[in-house]
Order: sequence, then structure tokens, then C-alpha cells
Amino acid sequence: MIKKAEFIVSGTNNSHFPSDDKNEYLFLGRSNVGKSSLINFITNRKNLAKTSQTPGKTITLNYYLINDSFYLVDAPGYGYAKRSMRLIEEFGKMVESFIQTRVNLKKVCILMDFKIGPTEDDLLMLDYVSHFNKEIVVIMTKIDKVNQSERAKSNKLIKEHLSKYKVIKVSALKRIGLEEVLKIFEEDL
Repeated sequence: MIKKAEFIVSGTNNSHFPSDDKNEYLFLGRSNVGKSSLINFITNRKNLAKTSQTPGKTITLNYYLINDSFYLVDAPGYGYAKRSMRLIEEFGKMVESFIQTRVNLKKVCILMDFKIGPTEDDLLMLDYVSHFNKEIVVIMTKIDKVNQSERAKSNKLIKEHLSKYKVIKVSALKRIGLEEVLKIFEEDL
């Protein structure tokens, strides 16, 4: 159970990030997939992580200290077409450096929109992150947004493309999946 959550720092490289020995969990996902909403849901805080209707607002890695014992790290969204090529390249380098150099990074949580299913960008990111030998957990967001036939289609896509990963389905709006997400962090404590 999360009793305490606070924003610590935003940054773009290791000199900006905490240097203690606390576990870190990186949240990656397309722009507007609900990374900030998930962090707010997990921590039971409405505005800990800033949410926006406009994709592409997050441009740094944002650290949140949870229960004084581990960090959730919110990364900029990928797949946002209105960013310049230079900015997209910088984001890629920042995330790659983070994954390669953060010795306390325990898991990479890749968020995908349940209604849309795994996109080409999502599958590329999964493939890319898998080369770094970090445990990957796929979190399907917005499960409340689908009807019965869409649910069947999404579940088929999950089986087809994500069968080798741990997949958790959540809805921040309907408050579904919290216990499963919390287990991701408890496994390492």
C-alpha cells in the first residue's frame, strides 16, 4: 500500500537523478496513453503527476519517491508526430542512456492503450527495451473504454503479440488493477 508519494526531480541525464540505492521503475508509453494518470491512480493523488489533454507535454524524466523506499520514473511519451526530429532523437538517447546506466532500475513498465492495442511503435519499443536485459511489464490502460466486442479483439492482440510478457490491465477511472500494479514493486522489496 502506498502511504506517501512526492515529486522529487525532473531531469535529462544521470547528473540530475537521485544517487541513492532505491529501486527505480520506469514508465514508458506513447503520448497520451495515461502514464501520469496511472501514477496518480497508484499513489491515490489527483495531481501528483501532471496530466494533459495535449500529447507531448512531458519532456524530461520525472522522479516520484514512493513510501520513502522506491522511485516511479515517468518518461516522455514516444510516437508523438508533432515533435521535431531533433527532439525525438534527444528523447531516444535520454531513455536509452537511462535504461543502460541506472543500476537500480528494476523493471520497465511499458504502457499501452487497451482499446488501440499494441501499436507498431509499442512493439518496436518492446523489442528495443528487451535488448537491455531488464524485466518488462506491459500495462494495458483505459480498459474501461472498450465494449465487449472491442475487448475480445484487444485480448486477441495481446495473446498474439504480448504472450511472453506479464500483462496487467488497468483503469485509473474505474480504479481497476491497482493490486496487480502494486505487486510489481512489492516483488523487489
